[in-house]
Amino acid sequence: MSKKRIFSGVQPSAIPTIGNYIGAMKNFVALQDEYDCTYCIVNQHAITVPQDPKKLKEQTRSLAALYLAIGLDPEKSTIFVQSEVPAHAQAAWIVQCNVGVGELERMTQYKDKSQKQQSVSAGLLTYPPLMVADIVLYNAEVVPVGEDQKQHMELTRDFVERFNSRYGNGNQLLVMPEPFIPKAGARVMSLQTPTKKMSKSDANVKEYISMLDEPSVIRKKIKSAVTDSSGVIEFDPAEKPGVSNLLTIFSAFSGESIESLVERFKGVG
Repeated sequence: MSKKRIFSGVQPSAIPTIGNYIGAMKNFVALQDEYDCTYCIVNQHAITVPQDPKKLKEQTRSLAALYLAIGLDPEKSTIFVQSEVPAHAQAAWIVQCNVGVGELERMTQYKDKSQKQQSVSAGLLTYPPLMVADIVLYNAEVVPVGEDQKQHMELTRDFVERFNSRYGNGNQLLVMPEPFIPKAGARVMSLQTPTKKMSKSDANVKEYISMLDEPSVIRKKIKSAVTDSSGVIEFDPAEKPGVSNLLTIFSAFSGESIESLVERFKGVG
Protein backbone atom coordinates (compact mmCIF):
# COMPACT_ATOMS: atom_id res chain seq x y z
CA MET A 1 0.00 0.00 0.00
CA SER A 2 1.42 3.41 -0.99
CA LYS A 3 1.96 5.98 1.72
CA LYS A 4 -0.10 9.16 1.88
CA ARG A 5 1.83 12.26 0.89
CA ILE A 6 2.57 15.11 3.30
CA PHE A 7 3.78 18.62 2.51
CA SER A 8 4.88 21.22 5.01
CA GLY A 9 7.48 23.93 5.37
CA VAL A 10 9.12 26.50 7.63
CA GLN A 11 10.16 30.07 6.80
CA PRO A 12 13.87 30.92 7.17
CA SER A 13 13.05 34.48 8.23
CA ALA A 14 14.88 33.85 11.54
CA ILE A 15 16.16 30.91 13.57
CA PRO A 16 13.08 28.81 14.49
CA THR A 17 11.78 28.98 18.06
CA ILE A 18 10.74 26.08 20.25
CA GLY A 19 7.21 27.08 19.22
CA ASN A 20 8.07 26.21 15.61
CA TYR A 21 9.63 22.97 16.80
CA ILE A 22 6.74 21.88 19.05
CA GLY A 23 4.02 23.05 16.68
CA ALA A 24 5.44 21.66 13.44
CA MET A 25 9.02 20.45 13.17
CA LYS A 26 8.79 17.83 15.92
CA ASN A 27 5.93 16.22 14.03
CA PHE A 28 7.96 16.22 10.79
CA VAL A 29 10.27 13.61 12.31
CA ALA A 30 7.47 11.50 13.77
CA LEU A 31 5.59 11.40 10.47
CA GLN A 32 8.41 10.47 8.07
CA ASP A 33 8.12 6.74 8.81
CA GLU A 34 4.37 6.68 8.12
CA TYR A 35 4.05 9.05 5.16
CA ASP A 36 5.69 10.10 1.90
CA CYS A 37 7.03 13.39 3.27
CA THR A 38 7.97 16.53 1.36
CA TYR A 39 9.44 19.25 3.56
CA CYS A 40 10.28 22.67 2.19
CA ILE A 41 12.27 25.69 3.33
CA VAL A 42 9.78 28.32 2.20
CA ASN A 43 12.11 31.25 1.55
CA GLN A 44 9.68 32.90 -0.89
CA HIS A 45 7.16 33.26 1.93
CA ALA A 46 9.85 35.00 3.98
CA ILE A 47 10.18 37.92 1.53
CA THR A 48 6.63 39.20 2.12
CA VAL A 49 8.46 41.48 4.58
CA PRO A 50 11.84 43.17 3.91
CA GLN A 51 14.82 40.81 4.27
CA ASP A 52 18.56 41.26 4.10
CA PRO A 53 19.54 39.02 1.14
CA LYS A 54 22.80 37.83 2.68
CA LYS A 55 21.18 37.08 6.03
CA LEU A 56 18.25 35.27 4.39
CA LYS A 57 20.66 33.08 2.45
CA GLU A 58 22.54 32.21 5.64
CA GLN A 59 19.32 31.46 7.52
CA THR A 60 18.11 29.25 4.67
CA ARG A 61 21.26 27.13 4.95
CA SER A 62 20.99 27.14 8.75
CA LEU A 63 17.39 25.92 8.59
CA ALA A 64 18.41 23.14 6.20
CA ALA A 65 20.99 22.06 8.79
CA LEU A 66 18.35 22.20 11.54
CA TYR A 67 16.06 19.96 9.48
CA LEU A 68 18.80 17.34 9.54
CA ALA A 69 19.70 18.02 13.19
CA ILE A 70 16.16 17.33 14.45
CA GLY A 71 16.19 13.95 12.75
CA LEU A 72 14.82 14.37 9.23
CA ASP A 73 16.34 11.67 7.02
CA PRO A 74 16.94 12.51 3.32
CA GLU A 75 16.47 8.80 2.61
CA LYS A 76 12.92 9.00 3.97
CA SER A 77 11.90 12.61 3.26
CA THR A 78 12.28 15.01 0.35
CA ILE A 79 13.90 18.23 1.63
CA PHE A 80 14.36 21.28 -0.62
CA VAL A 81 14.41 25.08 -0.88
CA GLN A 82 11.23 26.62 -2.32
CA SER A 83 12.90 29.18 -4.61
CA GLU A 84 14.85 26.41 -6.35
CA VAL A 85 11.56 25.14 -7.84
CA PRO A 86 10.02 27.85 -10.12
CA ALA A 87 6.76 25.90 -10.32
CA HIS A 88 5.78 27.23 -6.88
CA ALA A 89 5.59 30.85 -8.08
CA GLN A 90 4.01 29.76 -11.38
CA ALA A 91 1.29 27.76 -9.65
CA ALA A 92 0.68 30.61 -7.18
CA TRP A 93 -0.39 32.83 -10.10
CA ILE A 94 -2.99 30.27 -11.17
CA VAL A 95 -4.26 30.10 -7.59
CA GLN A 96 -4.48 33.92 -7.38
CA CYS A 97 -6.62 33.96 -10.51
CA ASN A 98 -9.06 31.55 -8.88
CA VAL A 99 -9.53 33.14 -5.45
CA GLY A 100 -11.20 36.43 -4.56
CA VAL A 101 -9.56 39.48 -3.02
CA GLY A 102 -12.21 39.35 -0.29
CA GLU A 103 -11.11 35.84 0.66
CA LEU A 104 -7.53 37.03 1.08
CA GLU A 105 -8.50 40.17 3.00
CA ARG A 106 -10.35 38.00 5.52
CA MET A 107 -7.19 36.08 6.42
CA THR A 108 -6.53 36.77 10.12
CA GLN A 109 -2.76 37.01 9.73
CA TYR A 110 -3.11 39.63 6.98
CA LYS A 111 -5.54 41.70 9.05
CA ASP A 112 -3.32 41.54 12.14
CA LYS A 113 -0.10 42.49 10.36
CA SER A 114 -1.62 45.16 8.10
CA GLN A 115 -3.21 46.90 11.09
CA LYS A 116 0.16 47.14 12.85
CA GLN A 117 1.94 48.74 9.88
CA GLN A 118 1.25 51.86 7.82
CA SER A 119 2.31 50.15 4.60
CA VAL A 120 2.51 46.46 3.71
CA SER A 121 3.61 44.64 0.57
CA ALA A 122 1.15 43.08 -1.85
CA GLY A 123 2.93 39.83 -1.05
CA LEU A 124 1.50 39.89 2.47
CA LEU A 125 -1.98 39.80 0.96
CA THR A 126 -1.18 37.21 -1.71
CA TYR A 127 1.09 34.83 0.17
CA PRO A 128 -1.82 32.47 1.07
CA PRO A 129 -2.16 31.57 -2.66
CA LEU A 130 1.55 30.68 -2.64
CA MET A 131 0.89 28.44 0.35
CA VAL A 132 -2.00 26.83 -1.55
CA ALA A 133 0.32 26.31 -4.54
CA ASP A 134 2.94 24.68 -2.30
CA ILE A 135 0.39 22.08 -1.23
CA VAL A 136 -1.40 21.30 -4.50
CA LEU A 137 1.82 21.06 -6.55
CA TYR A 138 2.67 17.81 -4.78
CA ASN A 139 -0.88 16.45 -4.47
CA ALA A 140 -0.38 16.49 -0.71
CA GLU A 141 -3.05 14.53 1.11
CA VAL A 142 -2.01 15.55 4.63
CA VAL A 143 -0.65 18.93 5.78
CA PRO A 144 0.76 19.39 9.31
CA VAL A 145 -0.32 22.86 10.43
CA GLY A 146 -0.46 24.92 13.60
CA GLU A 147 -3.72 26.26 15.00
CA ASP A 148 -3.07 29.64 13.36
CA GLN A 149 -2.85 28.04 9.90
CA LYS A 150 -6.30 26.42 9.93
CA GLN A 151 -7.77 29.34 7.97
CA HIS A 152 -5.18 28.87 5.22
CA MET A 153 -6.07 25.20 5.00
CA GLU A 154 -9.71 26.15 4.54
CA LEU A 155 -8.66 28.43 1.67
CA THR A 156 -6.67 25.55 0.15
CA ARG A 157 -9.62 23.17 0.33
CA ASP A 158 -11.97 25.81 -1.12
CA PHE A 159 -9.54 26.36 -4.01
CA VAL A 160 -9.19 22.62 -4.73
CA GLU A 161 -12.96 22.20 -4.80
CA ARG A 162 -13.37 25.26 -7.05
CA PHE A 163 -10.54 24.26 -9.42
CA ASN A 164 -11.81 20.70 -9.82
CA SER A 165 -15.33 21.99 -10.46
CA ARG A 166 -14.21 24.55 -13.08
CA TYR A 167 -11.62 22.56 -14.97
CA GLY A 168 -11.99 18.90 -14.06
CA ASN A 169 -14.94 17.94 -16.30
CA GLY A 170 -16.06 15.56 -13.58
CA ASN A 171 -12.52 14.44 -12.71
CA GLN A 172 -10.62 15.25 -9.53
CA LEU A 173 -7.54 17.00 -10.97
CA LEU A 174 -6.26 18.09 -7.56
CA VAL A 175 -6.18 16.08 -4.35
CA MET A 176 -8.23 17.41 -1.43
CA PRO A 177 -5.75 17.85 1.47
CA GLU A 178 -6.57 17.20 5.11
CA PRO A 179 -5.01 19.23 7.95
CA PHE A 180 -3.03 17.44 10.65
CA ILE A 181 -3.21 19.52 13.84
CA PRO A 182 -1.49 18.12 16.94
CA LYS A 183 -3.76 18.02 20.00
CA ALA A 184 -1.16 19.37 22.41
CA GLY A 185 1.66 21.83 21.98
CA ALA A 186 0.36 23.13 18.67
CA ARG A 187 0.41 26.71 19.92
CA VAL A 188 3.26 27.89 22.15
CA MET A 189 2.83 31.38 23.55
CA SER A 190 5.25 34.21 24.28
CA LEU A 191 7.17 33.91 27.54
CA GLN A 192 6.60 37.58 28.39
CA THR A 193 3.14 38.08 26.87
CA PRO A 194 1.51 34.64 27.18
CA THR A 195 -1.70 35.77 25.51
CA LYS A 196 0.06 36.02 22.13
CA LYS A 197 1.86 33.38 20.07
CA MET A 198 5.61 32.94 20.48
CA SER A 199 7.27 34.53 17.46
CA LYS A 200 10.84 34.50 16.19
CA SER A 201 10.32 38.03 14.86
CA ASP A 202 9.74 39.61 18.29
CA ALA A 203 12.16 42.44 19.06
CA ASN A 204 12.41 41.36 22.71
CA VAL A 205 14.51 38.16 22.79
CA LYS A 206 13.00 37.27 26.19
CA GLU A 207 9.69 36.62 24.42
CA TYR A 208 10.92 33.43 22.74
CA ILE A 209 13.40 30.56 22.98
CA SER A 210 15.42 29.99 19.82
CA MET A 211 16.31 26.44 18.82
CA LEU A 212 19.96 27.53 18.92
CA ASP A 213 19.87 29.24 22.33
CA GLU A 214 22.51 28.04 24.79
CA PRO A 215 21.21 26.05 27.83
CA SER A 216 22.15 28.90 30.19
CA VAL A 217 20.15 31.36 28.07
CA ILE A 218 17.14 29.03 27.98
CA ARG A 219 17.26 28.61 31.77
CA LYS A 220 17.34 32.38 32.25
CA LYS A 221 14.40 32.97 29.88
CA ILE A 222 12.27 30.29 31.57
CA LYS A 223 13.01 31.72 35.03
CA SER A 224 11.97 35.21 33.91
CA ALA A 225 8.80 34.02 32.12
CA VAL A 226 5.59 35.78 33.12
CA THR A 227 3.24 33.66 35.27
CA ASP A 228 0.92 35.05 38.00
CA SER A 229 0.87 35.71 41.73
CA SER A 230 -1.58 32.99 42.81
CA GLY A 231 1.08 30.36 43.47
CA VAL A 232 -1.27 27.67 42.12
CA ILE A 233 -0.16 25.32 39.33
CA GLU A 234 -3.16 24.74 37.07
CA PHE A 235 -3.70 24.35 33.34
CA ASP A 236 -6.14 27.10 32.43
CA PRO A 237 -5.08 29.05 29.29
CA ALA A 238 -7.82 31.64 29.76
CA GLU A 239 -7.21 32.49 33.42
CA LYS A 240 -3.58 31.39 33.84
CA PRO A 241 -1.96 31.77 30.39
CA GLY A 242 1.62 32.04 31.66
CA VAL A 243 1.56 28.91 33.83
CA SER A 244 -0.39 27.01 31.16
CA ASN A 245 2.18 27.95 28.53
CA LEU A 246 5.07 26.65 30.66
CA LEU A 247 3.16 23.41 31.30
CA THR A 248 2.60 23.01 27.55
CA ILE A 249 6.31 23.49 26.85
CA PHE A 250 7.38 21.13 29.65
CA SER A 251 4.92 18.46 28.46
CA ALA A 252 6.06 18.73 24.83
CA PHE A 253 9.72 18.16 25.67
CA SER A 254 9.36 15.67 28.53
CA GLY A 255 6.61 13.52 27.06
CA GLU A 256 4.76 13.70 30.37
CA SER A 257 1.09 14.66 30.17
CA ILE A 258 -0.04 18.07 31.37
CA GLU A 259 -2.37 16.41 33.87
CA SER A 260 0.55 14.48 35.35
CA LEU A 261 2.68 17.63 35.56
CA VAL A 262 -0.09 19.54 37.35
CA GLU A 263 -0.34 16.72 39.88
CA ARG A 264 3.45 16.53 40.29
CA PHE A 265 3.85 20.25 40.98
CA LYS A 266 0.72 20.66 43.09
CA GLY A 267 1.50 22.89 46.06
CA VAL A 268 4.98 23.88 44.85
CA GLY A 269 4.00 27.22 43.35
